[in-house]
Amino acid sequence: MHYESELIEATIEKRYKRFLSDITLKNGEQVTAHVPNTGSMKTCWEPGWKAYLSKSQNPKRKLPYTLELTHNGESFISLNTSATNKIVKEALEKGLIKELKEFDQILPEQKVFDSRIDFMLKNASEKAFVEVKNVTLKQEKGVASFPDAVTTRGQKHLRDLIKIKEQGDRAVMLYVINRSDVSRFVVAKQIDPTYAKLLKEAEQKGVEILTYQTKISPQEIIISKKIPYSL
Repeated sequence: MHYESELIEATIEKRYKRFLSDITLKNGEQVTAHVPNTGSMKTCWEPGWKAYLSKSQNPKRKLPYTLELTHNGESFISLNTSATNKIVKEALEKGLIKELKEFDQILPEQKVFDSRIDFMLKNASEKAFVEVKNVTLKQEKGVASFPDAVTTRGQKHLRDLIKIKEQGDRAVMLYVINRSDVSRFVVAKQIDPTYAKLLKEAEQKGVEILTYQTKISPQEIIISKKIPYSL
């Protein structure tokens, strides 16, 4: 996924009211940027870290700047959760996720039961339903984890994937690790034990678990490689 224009380097000062952040641009100007992330953003920012902003040309926007990335001195971290499905769609179109290369139809935001699954993939012989989660939490050196807070919505998605698999279609839980200073994925049992239990059950019942890491720069984000996981 290419950004429309190269991101603007700045420094993050603070985040507040969930969706707002105070940012200092390189020329010293202070601006307020929109934070497109509803999560806790644990381990994703600290005052003084580098930040990277996009700027909208829409004059009707109250806040023209959006906080897209931070950098902790080791790694870029993608904060814009709305970008994750765009990254995945592009990866599916380019065949970068090897387990899902055989599908020629990619249908986003498909209604399943009483919720929506991020993608339904189809070919002449089968369907696969793919739920995508953005992963930015770093629990310890080299370990990425999800979720970063209790997620009843995430729990429901796992139950839906289990039902999809039981009905005979492929069901896939895809974790997109949007930072490069980690080399494996674990489920955050201590944060949401119910989610961890459901993920284990889903795997045992045949739901496929995929953990792919991205390569991030101020110009683009792309799916890079698969990393190991443990539940």
